[in-house]
Amino acid sequence: MYTQIADDLRDQIAAGALRPGDDVPTEAELAEKWHTSRGPIRNALAALRGEGLIETSRGRPARVVARKANQAVDVSVPFTRWARELGVSPGAQTQELSLRRAGDLAAALGVEPDDTIVSVVRLRLLDGRPTMLERLAYTEVAGRRLFEVDLDEVSITEHLASVGHPIVSLQHVIDAVAADDQDAVLLRVPRGTPILRLSRTSRDSEGRIFEASEDRYLSEVVRFTVAASGISNDGHYMRAVGG
Repeated sequence: MYTQIADDLRDQIAAGALRPGDDVPTEAELAEKWHTSRGPIRNALAALRGEGLIETSRGRPARVVARKANQAVDVSVPFTRWARELGVSPGAQTQELSLRRAGDLAAALGVEPDDTIVSVVRLRLLDGRPTMLERLAYTEVAGRRLFEVDLDEVSITEHLASVGHPIVSLQHVIDAVAADDQDAVLLRVPRGTPILRLSRTSRDSEGRIFEASEDRYLSEVVRFTVAASGISNDGHYMRAVGG
């Protein structure tokens, strides 16, 4: 019974009959409609909550939420391809493309502080909505290839791969940070808003680092997922991320 109730509510959400911000019918209303006890109703609501379709809080009806886009972090998928796989249109607005001294990014890129690197700041959009701010740093040899193309129109990852700089291995680190002034302006959120940060170090076939990047996602739009491939001796799901 609860699967039928969940399917019905899911269909209403998908069709727009229940939109983000709308209250879901109460347990009593659903129980009356389906001629059942509250047990199946609660199971159905729990299933939808687990899918990220609704949120619940004590003392008020469940509410429909905007569904988040899942971003897997145990693989490397370019933003452009990921957006298209979600069925939405990717967008980019380049804020900066420059040559600069490595400075405090030297250690992350494995170069000297006085070495030249290429810096990119780019706002990424899903269906025109600001979603993620990229802050990218590249070694000079790889980064200079970015001056050859319009960064608003290409996937940087795919372009660099096509000119001899594919990502062969990478490491991701995820944490949460407070939006700084630039984040606030471009992502259209108040300064200090919690946002998700995905830091990436990319290596070539020789094991050399050529990219050190930081992607800052709106947590209300995106959530990160990691696939589990086994269970450790203490019962926790484990999988190595990166390489």
